[in-house]
Amino acid sequence: MRTSIATVACVLLSYAPFGSSQLSGRVGPTSTRESKQGTVCNVLKYGGVASKTSDIGPAIESAFAACKNGGTVYIPPGDYGMSTWVHLVGGQNWAFQLDGVIYRTGTQSGHMIHIDKGKNFEFYSSTSKGAVQAYGYEFHKDGKYGARILRLTAIQDFSFHDVALVDAPQFHLILENCINGEVYNTVIRGGSEGGLDGIDVSGSNIWIHDVEVSNRDECVTIKNPAHNMLIEQIYCNWSGGCAMGSLGLNIDIHHIVYDKIYTVNSNQMFMIKSNGGNGTVRQCTFSNFIGHKNAYTLNIDGHWTQLKLQPGDGVQYQDLNFTNWKGSCSDGNRRGPISVVCPDGTPCHGININDFAVWTESGSRVLYKCANAFGAGGCLRNGAASSYPVSTMTVAATPAGWAAPTMAADLTTLPLSSSIEIPAIPTSFYPGATPYSKLLGS
Repeated sequence: MRTSIATVACVLLSYAPFGSSQLSGRVGPTSTRESKQGTVCNVLKYGGVASKTSDIGPAIESAFAACKNGGTVYIPPGDYGMSTWVHLVGGQNWAFQLDGVIYRTGTQSGHMIHIDKGKNFEFYSSTSKGAVQAYGYEFHKDGKYGARILRLTAIQDFSFHDVALVDAPQFHLILENCINGEVYNTVIRGGSEGGLDGIDVSGSNIWIHDVEVSNRDECVTIKNPAHNMLIEQIYCNWSGGCAMGSLGLNIDIHHIVYDKIYTVNSNQMFMIKSNGGNGTVRQCTFSNFIGHKNAYTLNIDGHWTQLKLQPGDGVQYQDLNFTNWKGSCSDGNRRGPISVVCPDGTPCHGININDFAVWTESGSRVLYKCANAFGAGGCLRNGAASSYPVSTMTVAATPAGWAAPTMAADLTTLPLSSSIEIPAIPTSFYPGATPYSKLLGS
């Protein structure tokens, strides 16, 4: 049941040109895509049927069993129903080539596809048209949630690219404690509601770039623990926006870079959120952010009440740099573009905000708000890191250079209770920036 097909080899090693000092080494698979094509396990030869009313789950499991130690699980172009979720454990030197479209038909919770404890792995579409359509609206119209689409747990040396994840009943893509990974040339299109996260990532040495996310919750968000990550050229297009958190106990997040992040019609440009807890977030950089019509802009909230109060004096935020932020917020007097409210028991220090020019769509002034926060820029205070209550600063002068470019594909609405079409993967993710890799199907 194993066949061989020829494909074009991928680049063996991936490196990040900008800010790569935040990465601790190479990322991506350690062998080429072509080398994994020596053994191809086509799901159609393992009981799979190209039909929206079929169940491709068992065929994926059988194909994986045959190819998990070196080969490619191949889903050819076509439509495939899926009602049996798959948990693929322990694969090495393998690939999941999704050139067809998987349609969720099962109604259980959990994860449609869970790839666990493996290394040297690639998940991709050779045509850039592979997708998972999870029809989350069938749950959301009744006020319910369902399965997550894809989870990678403890995967080392991997990539995910050229695939669309659409309308998850709950989260779309979770990278849990993964190492040496790359995610790129990806579009995520979810419903307009919280709880439908785009990408949640924890682990180390991961490069996420050239990704578009539409939903109403996390765009690309760092979870605990995390270090040495580079997140760049991200298009949060009608989303919750990028974030860290929510953060609770034993937080260990450091050496994270976000660069060239474009956010429109979203909840925030960036938010760090905690309530009590302990541990540290340190030595992170957030540069070249462009935003338009977002509710919040730069928001550090150490008293985020949507998270139950955690034991501890609070997470320590230190040595965080925010540079070159441009654009607009929806109402800068109601929700100021700078809000840095740190825990009472662990004031922030070493917070630096510079070249910050964000104005308001509504009104003629903006409000900055700070508490227990020390550093430079905005309403931050100089001096010793001791607690102080919320203080505000009103800015009535339009900042120079606040006007920023827009993207042609900016969404002005997003459905929740009706079907979402599978979008094409874009070829632009930040104004004026060229994606690092061409689409495989181009």
